[in-house]
Amino acid sequence: MLDIGLPELIALVVLALLIFGPDKLPKVIQDMSRTLRKIRQFSESAKEDIRSELGPEFKDFEFEDLNPKTFVRKHVLDKDELGLKEIRNGFDLKSEMAEVTDAVNGRDPEPAPHSAGGPDLLKKKERLQPGERPPFDSDAT
Repeated sequence: MLDIGLPELIALVVLALLIFGPDKLPKVIQDMSRTLRKIRQFSESAKEDIRSELGPEFKDFEFEDLNPKTFVRKHVLDKDELGLKEIRNGFDLKSEMAEVTDAVNGRDPEPAPHSAGGPDLLKKKERLQPGERPPFDSDAT
C-alpha cells in the first residue's frame, strides 16, 4: 500500500483524528473513498476508450508497458530474438583482458593448453635485466 508501514499508518490516523476531530473523521473518510472510487472509474473508462479507439491491432496493448523498465524487460530481456544471450555467453572477459595486458606489456600472446588461443595468466612474468628498459607501446601513449 504505497510503501506505508504500520507505524506510518498509525501516525496518519492519529494526525487525521487531531486535524478533523472524532465527529468529522467518518465523513472525511467517506468523502475520500468516494473521490478515489470516482478517480478509478474515470481512469478505467479512459483506458477502455483509448483501447477501443486504437482498434483491434492493439488489443494486447497494456498501459503498464509505457513504463520504460517494463518495456525493456518485456521486449528486450524476456525475448531473445536478438541473440543477446549468445553474445553474452560468447564473450570471454579473461581472454580479452589477457590480450590487452599482453599488448600493453609488449608480449606476444602465447596459446595456453586450457584456452583457445589465450595467454597463460598463471605463468610468472619475466624480469628485466639490469639496465634494460621496459617495452614501449607507442599506441598506448
